[in-house]
Amino acid sequence: MVACLAVAGCGQSYKEKREISRQKMVQQHREDSAALKVAVMPTMDCLPLFVASERGLFGDTDVRLKLFTAQMDCDTAVVGGSVEGSVTDLVRAERLIQNGTPLTYITTTNAYWQLFTNRLARIKTLKQLDDKMIAMARYSVTDLLADRVRDSAKLDRERLFKIQVNDVHIRLKMLQNSELDAALLTEPQAVLARLGRHNLLLDTRKLNMTMGAIAFREKDLEVKKRQQQLEAFKKGYNMACDSLTKFGIARYRDIVVKYCGLTASQVDSLPRDLKYRHIEEPAQADIERARKWLKDQ
Repeated sequence: MVACLAVAGCGQSYKEKREISRQKMVQQHREDSAALKVAVMPTMDCLPLFVASERGLFGDTDVRLKLFTAQMDCDTAVVGGSVEGSVTDLVRAERLIQNGTPLTYITTTNAYWQLFTNRLARIKTLKQLDDKMIAMARYSVTDLLADRVRDSAKLDRERLFKIQVNDVHIRLKMLQNSELDAALLTEPQAVLARLGRHNLLLDTRKLNMTMGAIAFREKDLEVKKRQQQLEAFKKGYNMACDSLTKFGIARYRDIVVKYCGLTASQVDSLPRDLKYRHIEEPAQADIERARKWLKDQ
């Protein structure tokens, strides 16, 4: 009888725990739905958002960052409505727009991309990429850049193999492990490639291209509450940019380590000329560049 009573007591306690857990899940879902959610990547163009979130610069506005390691997953979150906005590039954003997910550009970012070739492959020029494998992500700025590399080197379309590697960490690892001949990377993955003495052949900063952007779903911004949240988002973003300009990235070394997976010494190897600007819409010329490339596909 004692054993039965104990079992019955445990059963009741289990039911109570399940009910409490269910109530917590409902509450968390309600809070998450009310928050302004932004998909981010472990990349340096997201640093103002990391700083604003960690230092409370969004004020009382609940802004939640959803961290992904592949831009494709960010896109899925945007299309599915589990986030309102995303840090992205203009090629990916324009493709989402063309496929029926209207977006509003909030700002450009300081993202740039660099082409590295594996140091053991001894590839010193673009022409030497003939019959080689280059890692990129389909329908992104890295896809556009791979085509630009092929055209600049006057290679046949079939002679440069574009390998889709969406996860930015895996793309870097494959370059480091000599599983690829070349890869297109942004910071901070690019700094790790430089530290590994892989060869740098291309830098978008020298091509007069600024393709990074933050975009939000248009229909979400039609809601007054979201508009108010967006204003707080912009204010916090600008404050973070001001702080990064004043104190430098070194002041926020712990945040870079937390979100980007670098060590403290690797953070100190990042370029000193990384600049973070206030909210500024992308240049129309860059948007048209993305649209033209998509049209040609």
